[in-house]
Amino acid sequence: MAWLQSVFTRYDSTIWIRVIGTILTTFAGFMLRPFLAFYLYERMDNNLVVAAMVTSLQPLTSMIAGLYSGGLADRYGRKPLMVAALAIEAISMAGYIWAESLYDFAALTILNGIGSSLFWPAASAQVTDVVPEEKRSEVFALLHTALNLGAAAGPLIGVTLYKINPAIVFGICSAALFTYMLLIVWKVPETLPREKRKQGSQGQADKPKAPKLRLHEHTTLLWMTLAAVPVSLLYSQVEIILPQHLRTRFDDFLTVFATLITINGLLVVCCQIVIAKFAERFPAHRVILLAYLLLACVGIGYGWAPTFFLLVVAEAIFTLGEMLYGPQIQKAISVMAPEAYRGRYFSIFGANWSITGAIGPSLGAVSFRSIGGAYWFSLLAVLLLVAGLFQYRLVKRAMSQRQPAPFDGSKPPIAAS
Repeated sequence: MAWLQSVFTRYDSTIWIRVIGTILTTFAGFMLRPFLAFYLYERMDNNLVVAAMVTSLQPLTSMIAGLYSGGLADRYGRKPLMVAALAIEAISMAGYIWAESLYDFAALTILNGIGSSLFWPAASAQVTDVVPEEKRSEVFALLHTALNLGAAAGPLIGVTLYKINPAIVFGICSAALFTYMLLIVWKVPETLPREKRKQGSQGQADKPKAPKLRLHEHTTLLWMTLAAVPVSLLYSQVEIILPQHLRTRFDDFLTVFATLITINGLLVVCCQIVIAKFAERFPAHRVILLAYLLLACVGIGYGWAPTFFLLVVAEAIFTLGEMLYGPQIQKAISVMAPEAYRGRYFSIFGANWSITGAIGPSLGAVSFRSIGGAYWFSLLAVLLLVAGLFQYRLVKRAMSQRQPAPFDGSKPPIAAS
């Protein structure tokens, strides 16, 4: 079993804890994820716009809190942010069990947004801390595979439990988040070097502070974030608008939707590592352009597929697109990020998810009512095509410039964040 041992020793133990925790939480999360928006829709008296607005509070809060989360991770360390984030998310999930009013759901959704915004910049920066550049896309692919292990089994189990009692699913999700938090406390060390953390105790005032960041000096990052918006906008429509679109075409639309997510998860589990390694043979900007083109095709497929079989084909194309896009775009960010800015780079780039999560559900609900699901998903396909050409040039530039020399404390801080 030497090959198995070589697999486990290939990555730092921190990565394997992340993999285990990701499987644990996404299995529970995907039991709930396909139905949370629909659950809110039912509790809000079948008002799609109100349900979309409540759903938007989570990413809107993430976007605001995310402005600070990357800086906190660069200042105080990755582990404290990750632990706090998981604790907050566990509490918010448990709270949904007893929520009754619109204000209850709104408050819990905001709390969940704060938790998620704290976790991902710190977690992504942690990978960059411990993984050499040549293995980063491989590790991001491994984590994406772990993410989809939960997606492979969670939805169909979740639809059964959801029909019995939604509270069961919320309870399982909360317990999984709390367990992941304990794993990080117990097994994951802090990866940000001690000398780079801001200490509150006396005697640390002479240590160099983390440099502040002027956004106008990092325009490539900002344009890459903007170009990523159509991708995350498509994801936001899958969460709340696609089920409503399927409802107009299929009788048992919840099972159809859960099956599509399960197919997505199974394909990622089986193919993500192989595809990520194959994609490493080609320049990142070309791989990312192909991903955008595939996702544009998905917009057409979601909008116009007349049969379940063609929906499955569209889902397979979507899966291939996301398997190519995710690891490569994260690697590009990790390569271009100066060492002192890693948390903030991932935080700023991650704002594309928060932006579309905040405006996407409401925008989709209004568009769905106005022009219908088919034309709305077709419009998304056009946006993806244009953004893909734009992102192609940006990633090509970012990868050619590579990472600047890390900040060593010898120069004055260069800005404010």
